Amino acid sequence: MTTSAPTRRVRVLTSAGERHEEILTPAALDFVGRLIDAFSERRLWVLKERRRRAIRLATGTPLDFPVTTAAVRDDPSWRVAPPAPGLADRRVEITGPPSDRRMAVNALNSGARVWMADFEDATAPTWDNVIEGQLTLLDAIERRIDFTAAGGKEYRLGPTPATIVVRPRGWHLEEHHLEYEGRPVPASLVDFGLYFFHCAQRQIDAGHGPYFYLPKLENAYEARLWNDVFLLAQELLDIPRGTVRATVLIETITAAFEMEEILYELREHSSGLNAGRWDYLFSLIKTFGHRTDFLLPDRARVTMTAPFMRAYTELLVRTCHRRGAHAIGGMAAQVPSKDPESNAAALAKVRLDKEREAEDGFDGSWVAHPGLVSICRSVFDIVLGDRPDQIHRTREDVETTAADLLSVHRVSGPPTEEGVRTNIAVALRYFDAWLRGQGAVALYGLMEDAATAEIARVQIWQWLRHRVVDRATVVRLLDQELASLGAEHPWADLDAVRRLFDETALATELPSFFTPSAYERHLVRTSQAPA
Repeated sequence: MTTSAPTRRVRVLTSAGERHEEILTPAALDFVGRLIDAFSERRLWVLKERRRRAIRLATGTPLDFPVTTAAVRDDPSWRVAPPAPGLADRRVEITGPPSDRRMAVNALNSGARVWMADFEDATAPTWDNVIEGQLTLLDAIERRIDFTAAGGKEYRLGPTPATIVVRPRGWHLEEHHLEYEGRPVPASLVDFGLYFFHCAQRQIDAGHGPYFYLPKLENAYEARLWNDVFLLAQELLDIPRGTVRATVLIETITAAFEMEEILYELREHSSGLNAGRWDYLFSLIKTFGHRTDFLLPDRARVTMTAPFMRAYTELLVRTCHRRGAHAIGGMAAQVPSKDPESNAAALAKVRLDKEREAEDGFDGSWVAHPGLVSICRSVFDIVLGDRPDQIHRTREDVETTAADLLSVHRVSGPPTEEGVRTNIAVALRYFDAWLRGQGAVALYGLMEDAATAEIARVQIWQWLRHRVVDRATVVRLLDQELASLGAEHPWADLDAVRRLFDETALATELPSFFTPSAYERHLVRTSQAPA
């Protein structure tokens, strides 16, 4: 590691937990400090630009493919980096929180080609969860993750575990358990920096490399910022330039208009794009929720076959394959049921969804439960055969306009009372779990994360704003679902859950995310302990 630069220490503001010293070493904190020193101001600029753009779009500025970057889109010559070791075949990827060691072992052994260790939507960012997640990754790479649960069940890492890809928290989040120059530090640089410092060389030595999923990007400038983070991190640790690989989740409406530019900014570090769902719809409502022509019906009616969603996913495949990049499909969140009839119906729905993705040209897709790996794999096996991908299918038949991406009115319609109740029920139950430190939650047969709570609460806000649902109905259903939650979970802090719902779904102004303020109020436990 290069040591000529001056020390830039990050202070730890809370007492140490078990094995925390293995992650929070002076050298690791210095490394994170150097990243913060180099990029924290640019991060703040990015966040200011997000707010400015949101205001422009809310006041009538049309959203379109940027004129200033037309040359990037029109240049047919450039390509992203070739697939890195362990990322050539991605036909099945599984996701989950790294802080849950049992889930981590099951995911690594699931038969999926990739495990996305998710510090973002699937992790409630308690300090223990953040550091336990880093320890899980370190132990998995060192193959010392085996353990025996309290009930006697043994968890052992198999001979060919999935390739690890880490999703750090987004640019909008901060880590309040660490301090740099008197301020909380960017959570994204904490998650990235600690993992990179401890595991980059270990991954290279094991035959892979440090790989990442990048969440919530809104434009190519944010991708450029990540690319510069990768360049500096590799330089500081003497890792060859271009070793990092990153897949970007296209889960904001503005990023959908800059897919090629995002790939271009990351091209030497790029491993493709991923098509989200709930976060994409969440972003659509945040951006255009004030307009009646963007009024969405019940979530269950907004499927991936909706015209505007088809436009988005087909453009993603075309964009990726044109540039030699992988296109990864969205999440199958079903949790296998013990009821044979319900299980058969759920698995049939998963198969149909994956068949659509494979036929459209995707190179792989996501599942949330090990029980879905074999279905996803069998579907992509039929299409891929012995090939690792179908990048050769460049989808030149796809022509997507700005109007196509924004044609939400073609699936518009009033919500049903059942749809309103479902959104309230899911948001409340997820908030309850998240406030207790659980970020991946099985609800009504689906494995849900923060993205589900976000779309659920912003839909309530949008319906109230446009008066397609009256406030009295929402309050009545809210009271009923809170009582039901209290009966199911007597330990639930109903006041905190109610307050969080009121502030993020019923307020006049829509908060961009529920997580920042809820994190500061409920999950931060600092003690001003010395570093």
